[in-house]
This record gives sequence, structure tokens and C-alpha cells, in this order.
Amino acid sequence: MFDLMTRLFPICRSITGNGVRETLKIISEHIQLEVHEIKSGKKVFDWIVPMEWNINDAYVKNEKGEKIIDFKKSNLHILNYSIPINKKIKLDELKKHLHTIPEQPDDIPYKTSYYNKQWGFCLSHNEFSKLNDEYYEVFIDSELKNGSLTYGEYFIEGKSKKEILFTCYVCHPSLCNDNLSGVVISTALAEILTKNKKEMNYSYRFLFIPETIGAITWLSINEKNIEKIEHGLVLTCLGDEGNFTYKKTRDGNNIIDNIIQKKLIKSNQKHTVKNFFPTGSDERQFCSPGFNLPIGSLTRSMYGEFKEYHTSADNLSFVSKDGLKGSFETLVEIIIELENNFKEFKNKKNNKIKKNNNNEVIYLNLNPKCEPQLGKRGLYHTIGGPKDGISPNIEAFLWLLNFSDGDYTLAEISKKCQIPENELIKYAEILIENKLLKKI
Repeated sequence: MFDLMTRLFPICRSITGNGVRETLKIISEHIQLEVHEIKSGKKVFDWIVPMEWNINDAYVKNEKGEKIIDFKKSNLHILNYSIPINKKIKLDELKKHLHTIPEQPDDIPYKTSYYNKQWGFCLSHNEFSKLNDEYYEVFIDSELKNGSLTYGEYFIEGKSKKEILFTCYVCHPSLCNDNLSGVVISTALAEILTKNKKEMNYSYRFLFIPETIGAITWLSINEKNIEKIEHGLVLTCLGDEGNFTYKKTRDGNNIIDNIIQKKLIKSNQKHTVKNFFPTGSDERQFCSPGFNLPIGSLTRSMYGEFKEYHTSADNLSFVSKDGLKGSFETLVEIIIELENNFKEFKNKKNNKIKKNNNNEVIYLNLNPKCEPQLGKRGLYHTIGGPKDGISPNIEAFLWLLNFSDGDYTLAEISKKCQIPENELIKYAEILIENKLLKKI
């Protein structure tokens, strides 16, 4: 797994493009991936498959001709999805397009701009502080075109049509724990399950997709078959040696929730179990109210909770072979437990809309299948990849959208997210104005 991670690490990945294709091609040396190409412009629920982005080179030169920022030295130096540019500008203008982390002055941040056409560079704050007041040559050789979104899928048929889904994302460039750990562990699990498929009760499906838009696209295309998914996990941040963190499914009482919690308790190792929250990774799409699939998320140090997150410090030195090995073994044990209890368990489903007999405030999400694209409505930040999480207003929007299924009252949502009801009402009114929510 570590060797595969080392090989994948230098590739510049994004939500589309040749970096994803190259990554999937290498994974296909281990498992026979079915690679899908979904054309730009295709409508997938409230979203549109974006234009394809590829990049050849990017740099910033000073007046001496020295490259002070060089994409070829680290692909994190580029604001992912930057449009092409080739001109000379003064420092004051350049600074408007530079991103740093002052509190981590040695690290390069990971930033994106998928759905807003702009350009930018990322660099360490120490290097930023050295910039002189002079003219700089800014060059980005990139291309945005009508192409496709690429993802990989691997299916292992078991004795039953009931499926266990493992999903990871392949869109982050040169980030080991938050991205590649899930990729290499998924690959290794797929390999070992293939060798033992005659003994498996469940069928297994592995997804290697770009985060958010990939999950939304896959769900849109495969909506008719998702009832087969009995259990699932989003795999990420599993390569360090931190304590395990399990984020429960939306319902919180599914079989996989119980099995993983028992497994972690039995291990006698320190661990954290968190209730579902509608931010994070692709569990927020699979657990959107229109699907409410029994899919949790297993990590070690959770995304956003380790200082190396979304920076150049999340590199091959941050993860370890022991961390990968321990995560892999834990997942194998979880699979064995699920297999051993195949006939015994059945997930409980509750999709009933609550009757409002007490004049309680209840909202209904008008776009329940995956989260709606808030950005096109001016309700989401334009630069992605924040280290400190999303802004409070976006968090409130997502809580309201995820739990406004006609079942939860405003008071219950407020209790879950610890946002006062009067604040939530303000954000609910904005969602109502945007025809994303209605009061029932």
C-alpha cells in the first residue's frame, strides 16, 4: 500500500482530467477497474458535470528570472482549476491571487476553485514574506474544455445481490492521508476480497471517484440500484497513526454503526465515535435525505482535525506503513463481522413524514437527493479547501437541508447542530427564497 501511495503521490489530480485517468490506470494494474467517462454538461440532480481541467505547467518568476513559485516542484503550488494566464504584474496585484497559511508558515495550502473561473497560486507564508515590490511574470499553462468526469468502479459478486459499498476519492493532488490512504486501502481490500470471493455472502462495490461531484454523479446514474446497498463506508485519512474516529450513518443505529462501535470498544484502543453531521466527505451525499443510505465514515485523525490537513505537510512522511496496516486489518475484521452476521441483521428504515399536530416548525427539503449546488446561488465560498472548516452560514444551510425531511422539527435540528432556532430560521428563509426549502 505504501509503495502504491508513493507512486501516486506526484500526480496532479483534480475532479476531472488526466491526473485522475493516470491514477485509475495505475490502480487498474492491481484490480480490473471499470472506468467511466461522464460528459461535461450532463445534469446530475441539481449539479452539472463541469468542464474538464488539465495543466501542463505554472510558475511565477521575479525580475531576475528566478522561479519563486514552481508547479513542477509541487503541484499544490497551483490553485486547482486555475484558468490560463501569461503576463507581468506588480506585487500588489499578485498578492490578490496568492494563498498562504500564516499560522503554519512552512506549509503550502491546498486550495481549489472548481466552479469559479479564476487563477491563483499557493505557497508557504515564509516564501510569501520574502517577496519584493517588483514586477513578476505569471504563467499558467492550463486548459478548461468540454471533456468528461472520470471515475473508477470495481464490483465483486458474492452469493447475494446485497452490497457493501466502499468509496474513496481520487481528486486531491499530493495529499497522502486525506486522499491517498483511502485509495490504497480500498485497492488492497478489493484485491483480498477478490481472492476470497467464493466465500463471500455479500457483493462488494468499490468507487474511486472525485469528491462531491463524483458521488453526486454516481448516485444520479445508479439511482435505481442503490436499494441493494446494505452497508457502506467512506474511507479517508487512514494512513497516520492517530486513534480511530468513526462517524456514524445519518440514522446512527444501522448495523454497520453497531458493528464498528463494538469492534472499537473490543480493541481497547482509544477511539472517538461521532454522530452524523452534514459536512465532511461523500457520506453527506450518500446520507442526504433522498437516499439516507447506511453509510458511515472511518478515519484515524479526522479530516480538519490534524494540522497537516490540506497542506504540503500531509506527505509521505506524515503517514506510515504501520498506520496503513492497522487500518487495513481493522477493516478486514469489520468485513468478517458483517459477513458472519449476514443472515441475522436487517437495517431499519424510517422514511415517514411526521404529521405536524403540535404547530411545530417543520421544513421540507425540495432538493433531497444529494445536497444542492449552493455556489451557483451565491451561498457557498468561491475558494475550496479551507483548513478550518466551512463558514457558519454554510454549515447552517447544510444542517437544514439534510434534516429537513419532513420528520425532524426545527427544534430537533437545532438540538443536533447546536445552532439556536432563531438563527436557523434566518437561514431557512434564505433557502426558501432560493426554492430549496418549504415550511410544512
